[in-house]
Amino acid sequence: MLDARCRDGRPQGSYRLRDGGGQLLVAGAFDEGVRTSSFLFWRANGVRAAQVPYDDNGHVNGTLATWFDADPGREPTMRFESEVRAGVRQGETRSWYADGRPRTRADYDAGRIVSAEAWDERGRPLEGHAARALAARDARDADAEALQRDALIREHMPRCD
Repeated sequence: MLDARCRDGRPQGSYRLRDGGGQLLVAGAFDEGVRTSSFLFWRANGVRAAQVPYDDNGHVNGTLATWFDADPGREPTMRFESEVRAGVRQGETRSWYADGRPRTRADYDAGRIVSAEAWDERGRPLEGHAARALAARDARDADAEALQRDALIREHMPRCD
């Protein structure tokens, strides 16, 4: 169920997408057809999944965050967090294992990793190339999930004819 409005043929104002049972899946806002402020995503069980901040130009801008699934009513564990400027990773990006232990920490400049640290499942540090590879894989996985979230919104836009 979509709760969204249009003005002058474009999405405008709050955007809410719910599943058939009424569970909120996505909440955000549009300004003249452009995503603005933060879009929040939940899983079908009501657990927070992601927060994606947008600037006034519709670019991801700020701290993008995702969480692991959890039982309803429990606080989910952070999965991935990345500083993004105008749609490009810039600054610190971190990921965690499901039990909350650190997995990776990477510094980005203009979308490229400039340094990385990573740890295996037992908490042992990974060196050089292995650390960069794990950090890059986690970022690619986060990007793939972002494409799925974008598709969900695109598939559920208000009809502004």
